[in-house]
Amino acid sequence: MRIHVVDAFTDTPFAGNPAGVCLLPAGEWPDESWMGKVAAEMNHPETAFALPLPDSAEAEAKADWAIRWFTPLVEAELCGHATLATAHVLRTERGLVGRVRFSSRRHGILVADTAEEGDITLDFPAAPGTEVAVPAGLSEALGTEPEATLHAGSLGDLLTVLPDEATVRAVAPDLDAVAALTRREGLRGVIITAPAAEPAHKYDFVSRFFAPANGIPEDPVTGSAHTVLAPYWAARLGRDTLTGLQASPRTGLVRTALHGDRVQLTGNAVTVLEGTLYA
Repeated sequence: MRIHVVDAFTDTPFAGNPAGVCLLPAGEWPDESWMGKVAAEMNHPETAFALPLPDSAEAEAKADWAIRWFTPLVEAELCGHATLATAHVLRTERGLVGRVRFSSRRHGILVADTAEEGDITLDFPAAPGTEVAVPAGLSEALGTEPEATLHAGSLGDLLTVLPDEATVRAVAPDLDAVAALTRREGLRGVIITAPAAEPAHKYDFVSRFFAPANGIPEDPVTGSAHTVLAPYWAARLGRDTLTGLQASPRTGLVRTALHGDRVQLTGNAVTVLEGTLYA
């Protein structure tokens, strides 16, 4: 079986967010423990497994492929960058351009619109946040005092608003404390965000994402996190079309467009490795 490593939300190798991608043969899902072992072996933030669906699949008649995502430790419920990476592999390996529909276990049909080259746009459900009190220990875990915190219920993330871009970039979290907090609060991870220092340039807001309890100390570029970032910043900035910079060491840009209860996430991808999986 072929396996691919794709850098997503970038057009430059060794930037953006790396994802493993396995296009499975038609049939049943392989054993979950095997998929988890492959993801652990790849040791990227997420590895996607895509299963082609027959035309006669009644329960998933609107989907072309079923998709699942695994971190090195757990199965994920939603992943943007690995979905984008999978659409990229379908384009480069199978010549599939235009619309591809992925069936996910929790979030229904996820659509990827793929140009012949360049942009890929994902259509994901929006996850608007609800303001909550700052959880105990969050300020200490991040080393800074949040301006506000919002809970993205369907996503399971805590959106943490900081005063400015410089503060976001300077955060050096206590990852053990973040992991303990997310376990206690039943969270997937913690997003930190702030307005861009110079919004007239390439991006409107910045963010970073930490999910150490799920095997992701800092995620380089988190597409799914932008399903809560997009509605938050659209309301705050008064525009439905924005660009976010994830200010991790690898960095990456996510172009967002809010359409009611859906968010479009647009970016590029580049393959950096292809190989054969023997196990």
